Amino acid sequence: MPYVSTRGTAPVLGFEDVLLAGLATDGGLYVPREWPQITPAAIRAMDGAPYHEVAFTVIRPFVEADAIGDDALRALLAETYAVFDHPAVTPLRQMDSATWLLELFHGPTLAFKDVALQLLGRLFERILAKRGERVTIVGATSGDTGSAAIDACRDRDNIDIFILHPAGRVSEVQRRQMTTVDAANVHNIAIEGTFDDCQDMVKAMFNDVEFRRDLNLSAVNSINWARIVAQTVYYFVAAAALGAPDRALTFVVPTGNFGNVYAGYVAHRMGLPINRFLVASNRNDILTRFFERGDMSMAPVVPSLSPSMDIQVSSNFERLLFELFDRQGDALAASMTEFRKSGTLAAGGNLREQARALFSGRRRDDDQTLATIGGIYRTTGELVDPHTAVGLGAALEEDDGEKRVVLATAHPAKFPDAVERATGVRPGLPPRLADLFDRPERMSTLPNALASVQDYVRNHAQRGASR
Repeated sequence: MPYVSTRGTAPVLGFEDVLLAGLATDGGLYVPREWPQITPAAIRAMDGAPYHEVAFTVIRPFVEADAIGDDALRALLAETYAVFDHPAVTPLRQMDSATWLLELFHGPTLAFKDVALQLLGRLFERILAKRGERVTIVGATSGDTGSAAIDACRDRDNIDIFILHPAGRVSEVQRRQMTTVDAANVHNIAIEGTFDDCQDMVKAMFNDVEFRRDLNLSAVNSINWARIVAQTVYYFVAAAALGAPDRALTFVVPTGNFGNVYAGYVAHRMGLPINRFLVASNRNDILTRFFERGDMSMAPVVPSLSPSMDIQVSSNFERLLFELFDRQGDALAASMTEFRKSGTLAAGGNLREQARALFSGRRRDDDQTLATIGGIYRTTGELVDPHTAVGLGAALEEDDGEKRVVLATAHPAKFPDAVERATGVRPGLPPRLADLFDRPERMSTLPNALASVQDYVRNHAQRGASR
């Protein structure tokens, strides 16, 4: 499976190189040259199958056999999903006659990012060992990616990992899940800025050719294609359990960086019948504004009760734009350059009309989010985190009779203050994390300055600097 850059000029790569590269050298994101298809019969066979077997069916077409053979890939997937607390890995919970929650938080760090990153860590380890190489991973997190990536990469001999998060803009549980990991290859950096600042610095480090080469940089953010394809699996799992391919569903996805909903788009392109995607945003609503009126313009990031969605520049949206631009990388590159200069995406209205065939958007502010958390608890007895509540609120606001699946992206205990404020009940952490607040933290705080961060990475990546 060859992979091409959304901006058209980076080398075409295979899966191994795409995994290790993360961002393309022209600043674009890698996507497969063509979309493999999964037959209706194969989708029907997924109903009731073990999660790792569905994962094999979905992921196999994207990974060349000479990179990982069938037996090795099956074993890797079985090992990955054995660490999840629920035997179904991503179970469905029915909320009413038309609405199901897809619980994606049963992994080691209680967030949907585990579904992909537990696999990513194992893929890195296998391919690096085969090649006799080491990498320095740099990533940005708005809360959940960092802890999931650290858990997946901790203590792996051929990886150093540096995670940037916006200081004071993640929940205490999210922060402690990152900073209490005692591993020599793990480095936490709090940036005095927003998540978008952190994300921009990661992209700038990748675009610094000398820095990227010297430290053999790699990425675990959803700019890494392997993250996307791993997340595609649970769309097939949920849809098959609810009648696919003979029934098409609507998926409601709370998202900031667009990676989670783009994974569903990949499933759609592979042949999974999907009515549409409802993209749920908090007050940082660039995606909703685009789908509503073609307004793709940046605005200041405003902190909210759903901090993992406090994003204004949605990296993975570029992958969808690539399709909307008919895969014309040069035209997309020009538009993205202008977007960065002016803060507005050209031809937004025309692109919106194409996108609305499959996507729509809704926003929920903090008051609405709290009301949803409280309302769900009073009517069902279930506690949901603020991000999931953004999705549920959007779904319930748009009661069109369609069968829909809302992605539940985090355990409520990751955001106990907001949940307690809405319900009067403080959700507890699972027993394996019960001592989280007693563990010592390890973290460095740096200014919002690229040079400072690059110096820090160079000075602390001794294990990964020599190749």
